[in-house]
Amino acid sequence: MLTIEQLKEIKALQQVVERNDSIELKLNWDMLENRSEEEQTDFLSYDSGQLVGFLGLYSFGNKIEVCGMVHPEYRRKGIFSRLFQSSHPAMEKARYILLNVPANSKLGKLWLDSITCTYEESEYMMKWEGKVLPDLDGLIYLRPSRKEDIEMKMKLDVACFNFKAEEAKMYNHRLEKDGFQKEFFMIVVEGKTVGKIRIHHDKERSEIYGFAVLPEFQGKGYGRKALQEAVRMEVQRGQSVYLDVQSENEKALSLYTSTGFIKESQQDYYLYSI
Repeated sequence: MLTIEQLKEIKALQQVVERNDSIELKLNWDMLENRSEEEQTDFLSYDSGQLVGFLGLYSFGNKIEVCGMVHPEYRRKGIFSRLFQSSHPAMEKARYILLNVPANSKLGKLWLDSITCTYEESEYMMKWEGKVLPDLDGLIYLRPSRKEDIEMKMKLDVACFNFKAEEAKMYNHRLEKDGFQKEFFMIVVEGKTVGKIRIHHDKERSEIYGFAVLPEFQGKGYGRKALQEAVRMEVQRGQSVYLDVQSENEKALSLYTSTGFIKESQQDYYLYSI
């Protein structure tokens, strides 16, 4: 578990790196701020009391994503490679290990050339810049998630995100334990729960995660209306709204673009085997 002081140090280092390299790092702050005491997921390097390197592991059921950074004045000293090697024992049980590098990070791509990995996929960070959101027709609405919804959330992760049943169970119980249940809304159509959407708040920024609709209810416009309602809720609160989407997911990309989202940045992922 990271201390408040460590979180401040990581945030400060992130700002220095992003400003120096003109990139946007994906450090999953919703997870950083709610780390479990039982797992070692964060690796830090200090020099004379100053944080100069950081690497974080982010578990999403069947995969672990890896992202990190080194202070510009401390590069080419092997700091990140040492952090990466230190993290290997914590990644041994993962089915997939994905190394996350901003698409425009020249130094990140240079480091990838020093190890054995293969390009897997890209992801766009999108921001809502729309103007008008149509009213709901009354047949569909979002309601706050309840404890008994966990079975449906697991079912959705298996059906929509390629989770195995046991992985979905572990992932959702961890989210519940870490207090993320309050961020979930269930999508209800004519009284039947058909999907979910998670909204995380980071000051004036709202981030949408885990948006899913059961396969048998897809293609009927329910997902579009649910997304529009989620955006409406956040915009009315004065929030900026963001979400991620895989670049090859043309169906989702088309939905988000037509709803008013625009591409803001790109993250690339590389498959790695220990």
